[in-house]
Amino acid sequence: MCGGFTCSKNTLVGLNVIYILVSFLMIGVAVHGKVSGIVTSLPIVGGITACGVFLLMISVIGLIGAVRHHQVLLFFYMVVLFLIFLIQFSCSCAALAINEGDEIKLIKSAWKTAETKSPSLVIQAEQTFDCCGLGLDKDNKVYVTPTLADRNFTETNNVFKNYPDADCYHAANTTMKKDCETCYSHISDKVDSGFNAAGGLGLFFSFTELFGVICTHKYRLYIRDMGEFA
Repeated sequence: MCGGFTCSKNTLVGLNVIYILVSFLMIGVAVHGKVSGIVTSLPIVGGITACGVFLLMISVIGLIGAVRHHQVLLFFYMVVLFLIFLIQFSCSCAALAINEGDEIKLIKSAWKTAETKSPSLVIQAEQTFDCCGLGLDKDNKVYVTPTLADRNFTETNNVFKNYPDADCYHAANTTMKKDCETCYSHISDKVDSGFNAAGGLGLFFSFTELFGVICTHKYRLYIRDMGEFA
């Protein structure tokens, strides 16, 4: 009978095994991204790794609690999993509900912060999308042709020094190619699809966490009833 003691236990074990595999995947992706040079930002790598380690710890606690019928571990696991569900559900809904105006503000804020604190991220973005400058003025209006300030940043940081075939490549004191555009037109669609994908995936996994909380609660009740009848 599904919903009984054995079914609840097996469901919890299976769910936490999946979470353990996902945590190893997250850690592996972060390490691979850093080693291969795909991701050069240490905060990003550290954040992904920390999330993977945290998920691994919670999954191991839930797995041990399920196998050993440990009420305290199961209670702790259930509370933490419910808090994660609330946070992830809220963030997922916010990611799906974000509009174009909010996206523009977020992109502009992140770009300006990166220019000041982590220029390597801006350089990597310009090299990846073959673009120059963000393309948003002080009123958040989009422009396509790079301004003098955009070109100065690209020249100062030698963004396209090793990419002579790029549309935005130009030597000092020379005119930039007409095909060179700002980056917003290249990244806006990707940011939008990223928000939708992250929101949808987060929403899906948040319901698996809620399912885990319900299973854990039922499993604890079965353990308690077995203790009373023993």
